[in-house]
Amino acid sequence: MRTSKSKSSVARGALSRRAATSLALLIAAAGGCGVVAAKHGFQQDRGQPAQQVPTYTRDIAPIINKNCAGCHRPQGMAPMSLLSYDDAAANADEMRDYVSRGIMPPWHGDGPRGVFLNDRRLSDADKNAIVGWVEGGNPRGDSQDLPPVPKFETGWSIGTPDAVITMPTPYEVPAQGTIPYQYVRIPTNFTEDRWVQAIEIMPGAREVVHHVLVYSRVPPAPGAAATTGATGAAGSGRVSGRGGGAAGLTAEQRANAASQPSSGFGTLIATTAPGTNAQVFPAGTALRIPAGAVLTFQMHYTAHGMAMKDQSSLGLVFAGQPPAQEMHASYFINARLLIPAGATDHKVDAQVNFPEHVRIFGIMPHTHLRGKKWEYRMITPDGQSRVILSVPTYDFNWQTYYMFREPLVVPAGARIESSAWYDNSAANRSNPDPTVDVRWGDQTWEEMQYTGFLFTREGRPAGGGD
Repeated sequence: MRTSKSKSSVARGALSRRAATSLALLIAAAGGCGVVAAKHGFQQDRGQPAQQVPTYTRDIAPIINKNCAGCHRPQGMAPMSLLSYDDAAANADEMRDYVSRGIMPPWHGDGPRGVFLNDRRLSDADKNAIVGWVEGGNPRGDSQDLPPVPKFETGWSIGTPDAVITMPTPYEVPAQGTIPYQYVRIPTNFTEDRWVQAIEIMPGAREVVHHVLVYSRVPPAPGAAATTGATGAAGSGRVSGRGGGAAGLTAEQRANAASQPSSGFGTLIATTAPGTNAQVFPAGTALRIPAGAVLTFQMHYTAHGMAMKDQSSLGLVFAGQPPAQEMHASYFINARLLIPAGATDHKVDAQVNFPEHVRIFGIMPHTHLRGKKWEYRMITPDGQSRVILSVPTYDFNWQTYYMFREPLVVPAGARIESSAWYDNSAANRSNPDPTVDVRWGDQTWEEMQYTGFLFTREGRPAGGGD
C-alpha cells in the first residue's frame, strides 16, 4: 500500500470539508425547514388564520420521528439529537433549505418512489408542511397533539441485541497521519449455528471510524486443509469475467489490490460506512453464523486532529426459528481500475455472473472521493438488458444499501453489470490530487469500484451449504 504524507494531508482536508458538509446536511434533515415559501412552491398567505399554519406538535414532530430520529437522537450518528421542539426550532432555517431542495433526508438513487424499501425521500406534503411551519414562525402547537418520542435501546437501532461482540482492547487512533487497516479477530464461541435476523455495527468513536467490515469464518479443524468459507453468488464473491483477478496487473497494481476485501477472512456479514444503516433481514430469511465462527473486524480509521480510542462492537438479534431461506452477503469489484489524471468522466465497469437462480435484496455501490455516479444493469440469458439501479449523484458521505421493496429476481445464466464514473479533475473540489493517475487502494486518495449485495439462492434450503 502506497502512503504519502502530502496526499494524506490533502485527503484529510477533503474529508474535513466533506464532513463539514455532511454535518450541515444532517442538521438540515432533522425538523422544521424554511426557504421563501413562494420560491419552493408552498403558497401561503401570511395573513391566513393561525390554525392553517402547520404546528410542531401536530405536523412536524411526526415527520421528524418517522424520517429523522434514526440519526438525530442520543447516541445516534448525527452530531446532535433533534427530538424536541427547541432543537427543531433552533435549526429550522437550515432544515427548510435542505429539505425543500431534496438534499435531506439523504437519498441519491434515481427513479420513482416505491421501488426501494428504504427510500428516504420525503413526500411533497411533508416538504410543504416543513416549509409552511418555518414560514409561519415555527409555532409549537397544542401539547396534546405531540406524539410520543421514539424509544431507542442503548443507542442500538435494532433494539437490545441478543449478543454483542466487542473488540477485546481499544485501538488508539493517533491525532495525525495515515493509519493502515487494522484487522481484529474475535471468536464467537458459538456452540451451534446462529440465525441472525438483524445485525448492526456500533463504532466506539465515530469521529475516527470511517468504515468497518465484519467477516465470519470457521477455522479448519487441526490437521484439516484450510478453507475460506466464503460464499458468493457465482461460487466466489469476486468479479466473474471482466474486471477481476490479478492477471494483467502491474506489480504496483497488485500491491494496491492486495488490500481489497479478502475471501480469506470468510463471508462478509456486516458493514458500516458513512450513511449506512443496520441490516434487518426480511421475514422468512436470516443470515447464518456457523458454530465456532471467528469474526474479523476490518477497521478503517482516519485521523481526526486529536488522539482517540475506539472499541467498536457488533450487535446481533437472533431469529426465533430457522428461516425458510438463508441470506447471503457478497460483493464484486474491479481491482484493475486506472483513472487518468485530469479525467472528468472516467468510466470503470465490472460484472458478476449468476449460474443459478437467485433473488437480490439489496445493492451497495462504493467508491471514494472521485466517485460521481453509478449504474447497474441486469442482462438476462436472452440478451435483454434493463437498468436495475441508477445513482446519478453518488456521495461518498452517504453510502447507501439500496434495498428493493420486491426482491430482484435473477434467472440462472444472467449477469449484473456495474458502471462507475469518476471525476479526477481539479473541478472536483473533493479530489485529493487531480495531477496523478489513480488506482485501486484502501485510502481515500486512492479509489475502489466495489459493489456489495445481499441475496438468497432459490431452491436451496437454509443451511444447505454452497
